[in-house]
Order: sequence, then C-alpha cells, then structure tokens
Amino acid sequence: MNQISEIRAQLRPHMGWHGARLSFVALFLVALFRAKTVNLGELATVWGGNAEESSNYKRMQRFFKSFDVNMDKIAKMVMRIAGIPQPWVLSIDRTNWSFGTTHFNILMLCVVYEGIGYPLMWTMLEKKKGNSNSTERMDLLERFEKLFPQVKIDYLAGDREFIGKPWLSYLMMDKPIPFRLRMGQTDKISQGKGQPSITGAHLFRSLAIGETRILPGKRWVWGRPVYVIGTRLDPKQKSGKTDDDFLIIITTHHPEGALADYSRRWGIETLFGALKTRGFCLESTHFTDKLRLSKLLALLAIAFVWAMKAGIWRHSHKPIRIIRAHGRRARSLFRYGFDLLRRFFIFPTPSLPESGFCPIQLLSCT
Repeated sequence: MNQISEIRAQLRPHMGWHGARLSFVALFLVALFRAKTVNLGELATVWGGNAEESSNYKRMQRFFKSFDVNMDKIAKMVMRIAGIPQPWVLSIDRTNWSFGTTHFNILMLCVVYEGIGYPLMWTMLEKKKGNSNSTERMDLLERFEKLFPQVKIDYLAGDREFIGKPWLSYLMMDKPIPFRLRMGQTDKISQGKGQPSITGAHLFRSLAIGETRILPGKRWVWGRPVYVIGTRLDPKQKSGKTDDDFLIIITTHHPEGALADYSRRWGIETLFGALKTRGFCLESTHFTDKLRLSKLLALLAIAFVWAMKAGIWRHSHKPIRIIRAHGRRARSLFRYGFDLLRRFFIFPTPSLPESGFCPIQLLSCT
C-alpha cells in the first residue's frame, strides 16, 4: 500500500468521504508538508502523480470552489486525533492580514494543550478590520457547546477585545462558562452595583513592577460581579508603546491562579504563528472568498494536529533540548513534528529508520 492509500485508509473513518475526495485530501496534505505553503501554484509543483502542474492547480481550484466541507466533522476529527484530556482550556482570539485591498479577519476558538492551541472552530468575519462583536462570539461558543455537549471546560481565556456587558452576561448566565479575561486599564471597576467606579490603572497604581494584587471580594465590572487581579508589567517586556502598564484579569472563581491560567491564552497566538510564518504560510493564499478560505483552514487543521501528534511522538523518543537560560524547548513540538513529516514525504520511506514506525499511523484516533 503506498502513502496516499495509507493516508486515505486513516482518514476514511473520520470523514466518511468517498475515494476521490479522500485521495485529494491525502495528496493535498503531502504536498503541503513538502511545499511549506498554501499557495496553490507552489502546491501544484509538488503534487503527487503524473499530471501536469496546470491540471493539479485546476483540481485544487475545483475542490475549494465546489466541494462542501462539513466543519463540524473536521472539528470532531481534530479532537479525536489530538486526544486532549479534559477539562479543556479554551482560548478565543482573532487573526487578520491583508492581501491587496482584501482584508482577512478570522475569529477562532481553540483548545490549548502542550503550550499551543488546537484549531477547533472559526468564523470568517465580514469584510472589516476591527474587533469581533458579542453576537459573533456567542454564536461561536454556541456552536462549540452543541458539538461537544459533554466536554468539561476548565476555563475560557481571552484578551482585552473579549470584554463587555453582553459578553460577560452570556458567560455567567444559564450554563456558566468559567473565564479568565483581560480588561483594559482604563475600564471601570466599582465596589458594588451602583457604587462609584474608577479605572483599573488607578486601583493598581501603587504596584511595583512584577507585584500582584487581588482586590478583596468581588467587584463590579461591566455590570457583573467578578474577582479582579492586577499586576504591573515591566516596560521592557511590553510589545508596543500603546500597551497597558497593567495586566488586569477578571474571573468568577479561583483568583489566586488567574494570572497563571491567563498566560495559557498565548497558545492561540502560537497557533496563529504555526498556521502562518512558522508553518503553513497561510498569508500566502490568494483566496479572497471567505468560504474557500474556511475550507482551506479545515485542511490546515488536519495538517496541524498531524504535525503536533508527530512532534509529541518524536519528543517521546528523542527529547527536544531544553535551553537553560529560560527553560524552554529549543524547538516547538509543532515544528519538531512538522519537520519530521516533511522529511518523511520528501524522502519517502516505508517507515522511520530509527524506529520502524510509520507517521501515517498518527492520524488514527486509537
């Protein structure tokens, strides 16, 4: 059985597609690891088989134009392959870029595990550069709850964009979702409903750099009672002149660990890096249609979880070196697995010579 047939066999139980569609996905994934880009012209040059590049290019165009991709099936497939233990840490954020006069703006929900977010579901925001609104976020979480009704959520993490009375009300009412959300330092805080409010920056102004304070009891933020935790940031560690001087987190429970919990939000930023410049070069796509771009993201989600499984497997057999200065790995698990799969498909072998293991087996959920 050749590589494409083996990949098809692993994908079939997850996707339920017929042979031609499964073959396309298998060929696309292999070409993606070979080319390190989603640019269709580049993919066409490394596409398997004997067809001309122009034929390969047209085949990809037909798929993204005409074939209906069930995003719910993709989300379930990614999570089955990933095998992430519960409770899940969710992170929500946007990524955006421009191609000519076209602006891409994607709202994404992911599950953070091993320091990186696993793409779960996303919304292609209408042609705008700005923030998402509460309705768009609620719709995304409702899709998640409908698709994974039995999943236990540890908490949801979100940056300063993901704040406001409608959003907090949604998270705290009916079936409450625990959260660790960052508020802006100019947002107002009061001791009780109807009490005078002052900014977070004023409340935490006496903190030294690196010092943390939990305000006693719950405070009112955006009309809801929450715990408030603040710390003063080191100016040397801020990424821009407009960044806040304080990191202020609100949560409904366990305020003692809220800052550490919130730091796991960064996993979604690491995911965006993997989808873009550190992995699949998503920004190199020439798609301007949001439906086609969403289909492309679905295939990238499969490639991503495969690379992560390969990285975790490889790390268990040959651990990544730890850099002593900051205690982090010299390479990310994603890149470790991405490079393994790329080598495997550029220099085809039945299995990895050091172990006799075939990485295609990692697509199995068993």
